[in-house]
This record gives sequence, structure tokens and C-alpha cells, in this order.
Amino acid sequence: MTTHKILVIDDSKVIRMKVRDMLPAGNFEVLEAKDGVEGYNLILSERPNLIMLDFLLPKMSGWEVFQEIQKEYELKAIPLVLMSGRKEEVVEKIPEPFEFFSFVEKPFEQKQLVDAIRDAMAKAKKHSKPLETPVASSQRTENSVDSSAMTAEIRSLRQQVTKMQGEIDNLKSQLSQLVRFIKQKF
Repeated sequence: MTTHKILVIDDSKVIRMKVRDMLPAGNFEVLEAKDGVEGYNLILSERPNLIMLDFLLPKMSGWEVFQEIQKEYELKAIPLVLMSGRKEEVVEKIPEPFEFFSFVEKPFEQKQLVDAIRDAMAKAKKHSKPLETPVASSQRTENSVDSSAMTAEIRSLRQQVTKMQGEIDNLKSQLSQLVRFIKQKF
């Protein structure tokens, strides 16, 4: 079974270790970054299944990382939990209600973390639904693009959507396992 990757971007080693300790061993590979630049580079190279992002970071702030994530469809489909000890600084940049991510205020407990992850997963799913494929307009006129090429492209896109849905379903299953594990620990 594929290990899912959780990326924790925080300049505090204590927070990174705390998040790692709150997650069940074996189900997730926890990647760590100590600043925004390192974190953003890991997002691009590793394509994690969940991002835990501190808002106040050196080199590249969490706000800047968030803005870069929002520019790319594939990246903004990754569940995001934004962390900060000062919610007012987050709300100053991104007004509530938070549509694209979950927020957890530091310091947090395991239940708050799990709730934030669950919320982030739901929000990411809501905002990453694939678009319906329109009927090829090439079929309407003789002078348009070759319809067989268009059909092949549509078929390819549908296969990609099916693959992505499988990955989403697998991720949901992993989250359910995480929640069950955490409930057993309480």
C-alpha cells in the first residue's frame, strides 16, 4: 500500500515533532520543512497528500506559500491545515470563513489536529471536483478540429479523472484509518 505523505512546514522543531507524534506510525510518511522556501520546494517535488503550514515562517511566509499553492489547480487540491499562534494575523490576510483550508491555533491538542485534518480533507474535496467534460464543439461543424483527436483527448482526460478519483478514495480510506486509530488511543 502506498504511504501517504504529510508535509509539516514550521520553523519550530517542537511543533514539527509534536505533529509527527500525534499521527499514527506506519500510515504516513511525515516530511518536514523549517522555512517557507524549503516547504514550497517539497510541495513541488513530493506532492504531499496533506500540508500543515505555519503562517509565520522565515525566507517565505506561510501567506506567500499559500498564495503560490492557490495559483496551481493540482496544488490547491491538496488538503491544507494552516497553523498559527495568532489567528488575527491570518484573518487579516484571509477573511473567514476559510474556504480552501482548515485552521488550527497553536498550541493544539491531538483532537484539534485530527478535526483540522478532517476539515481540510472535506474542503479540498469540495474544491477539487473535476469539471464536467463538455461535448466537443468540433462535432458541430465540418470546418472544426478533427473529432477523432478530440475524442482521444476526452478519453485520456476521463482516464485521468478516474485515476484521481481512485487516489482521493484511497486518501479518504487512510484518513478513516487515522481517525479510528486516534479514537482507539482516547
